[in-house]
Amino acid sequence: MKMNAVDWIAMVLLLIGGLNWGFMGFFNYNLVSSLFGAGTFTKIIYDLVGLSALWSIWMVAKGE
Repeated sequence: MKMNAVDWIAMVLLLIGGLNWGFMGFFNYNLVSSLFGAGTFTKIIYDLVGLSALWSIWMVAKGE
């Protein structure tokens, strides 16, 4: 399976999101807010993580 730039970006964002959820669950520590503050940029990161999940679902459904 050959991954293009969008696939790589989606994977990195999903890793960031997964790590953030793990830190929240185990340590009650929000890694994204700690790195980027609690402002608009953090919300954009969360939005991009969600879009990455949708992209990944789409790719799996297509069979790629």
